[in-house]
Amino acid sequence: MTWEAMTKDEATALLAAALHEIAPEVDLGAVDPDLPLQEVADIDSMDFLTLVAAIHDRTGIEIPFQDYPKLATLKLFVSYLMSASSAG
Repeated sequence: MTWEAMTKDEATALLAAALHEIAPEVDLGAVDPDLPLQEVADIDSMDFLTLVAAIHDRTGIEIPFQDYPKLATLKLFVSYLMSASSAG
């Protein structure tokens, strides 16, 4: 499955749903979008890889390893998804 250009709300909902599978206790609404996502969600590097894989499974968006720094915060991750969905 591939997405057409996602809105900010769609990208946030997608990220929230995928993250909920890994860290169900995380409330993205209560997370500062500028803080490191792994820190505020209390996920390790393996959980982060699982999150990236879940996003790929749901959208078909390929996220190369070199782009992982672009996913460091909630705000950056959402922006990346919006950009990647409109480019694909």
